[in-house]
Amino acid sequence: MAQGTLKYEYGKDESKSGMTALGGLPVYMDLAVSSGLLKLIDENLKICSGNQGWRDREIVFSLILLNLVGGDSVRDIDKIEGDDGVCRIMRQALRAGLSRRERREIQRRFRKERKRTTPSGSVIFRYLSKFHDKEQEKLRIGGTAFIPNIEK
Repeated sequence: MAQGTLKYEYGKDESKSGMTALGGLPVYMDLAVSSGLLKLIDENLKICSGNQGWRDREIVFSLILLNLVGGDSVRDIDKIEGDDGVCRIMRQALRAGLSRRERREIQRRFRKERKRTTPSGSVIFRYLSKFHDKEQEKLRIGGTAFIPNIEK
């Protein structure tokens, strides 16, 4: 397959192990990097604006990939985390377009050694709860679609 933005190759594995159902994700990761999606997330979302912990780009990108693999809940993020090959390419995608200084800052964002590529389900759940507005929820009518007003 022709090389894209990220450095990976599809290959045939003759062994009985190491097979994954997530082999299509790298194409979407390549698309996210090439289209500038991760940069747009950085520019427009400032939920995780501090200098510690997970960044918006890591959480939102994980949610996009979770949706692509058909995850039913945020706990299903462990399916992605459990695939070493996908995680390796995901780390590469998340670093794409960052300066050397920015890559070093990312390494210092965690007090302890970072062991995960994707945030845990509880981190994602807390992140999503920051988008919830109880006042807008009062305007919801049961059984109908509802788009909350985001202007404040």
